[in-house]
Amino acid sequence: MAAETRNQKLEGAPERPIVPDVVRQHAEQAAFFWAQRNTLMVDDPPDLHVVAGVDRRLEANLDGLRIAGPAAWPFVVAAYENFPEKGELFLYAWMAIEQSNGRRMEEAVEFGRQSKDDARGLVGALAWHKPETIAPLVRDWIGAQDAFKRFLGVSACLGHGVDPKQMLARLVRDPDARVRAASLRLAGKLKRADLAKEMPAALEDDEEQPRFWAAWALTELGSGDLASSELRNVAVSGGPDAMTALRAAVKAAPDRDVRAWMGSLLKSPETAPLAVRGAGMLGDRTLLHWLIHQMRTPALAPAAGGALLELFPESREADLFTTDPSQLGQTFEDHFGDDVAKVPFADKVKAWASAGGWLAAAP
Repeated sequence: MAAETRNQKLEGAPERPIVPDVVRQHAEQAAFFWAQRNTLMVDDPPDLHVVAGVDRRLEANLDGLRIAGPAAWPFVVAAYENFPEKGELFLYAWMAIEQSNGRRMEEAVEFGRQSKDDARGLVGALAWHKPETIAPLVRDWIGAQDAFKRFLGVSACLGHGVDPKQMLARLVRDPDARVRAASLRLAGKLKRADLAKEMPAALEDDEEQPRFWAAWALTELGSGDLASSELRNVAVSGGPDAMTALRAAVKAAPDRDVRAWMGSLLKSPETAPLAVRGAGMLGDRTLLHWLIHQMRTPALAPAAGGALLELFPESREADLFTTDPSQLGQTFEDHFGDDVAKVPFADKVKAWASAGGWLAAAP
């Protein structure tokens, strides 16, 4: 009660004068930049140079809010009330943690509970703060009766690579599917070999997410032979975990088996883009001739571009892509319509590769 009263007094009586328009801009920009960062990190592969630039802008605006202190709260609250999305939830939770404001933190937890994206902004705020800063929250949450708080506790450990030790053995069998999934993912990230015996049983889980992360964890632990079927199913499904599943599926089986599987995917228009994208995960730069050929087919061009970026990260520095597919001709314009897509110029890629010595001769 004393801490809550202190927080209320701090919010109502700023310790230093502020310029409201400047603080409002810091709040809005911080929410925007974190949401942008989160979206950029979903790209496969992400452009980490661009992400680093966004991080610098985000941190500069968070510094402005730190300077404003409790006086920033009205602007943080208004931002969330006006636009309750992931960036604004990140801002709300980040500020609550920064100010050690228990009441606001509980509000952020409830906002996260109501969100439809696994409280991405709230989890992001936990990952942004230092482990020692959020440790008291995580200790309270990870063993809580509330399943959502347990999920937050495991997600915080996942964001920082922190091992909850013996507690993780219980969490991978948690009654809540979301907690099980996050815990299995954490076990794989930490390479907890002592929990490998839990994974085959988790592959039989009634829920898709625990099954998928059990398969992913088995691959991280070197037992991909048990996981290949589940990983391939998730990759082909085209859901939000498809690229993660594809990458794990490539890792889970011998190269010859993976290439044979991708060959089968190429036979269907629905799965051919997956095979083209997966080619970039093989680490075989001799596939460049073939990828350039795929770039000339509108349905395969975005996947071929992603494979190029993975095999040749240096290609980011060249002017090889457009987000306006109509620039590549009528066939591309007809295929994409008004949709925005990042597609490579096949001829530019060919010229760049030839100049760099990646192509011995023009195909």
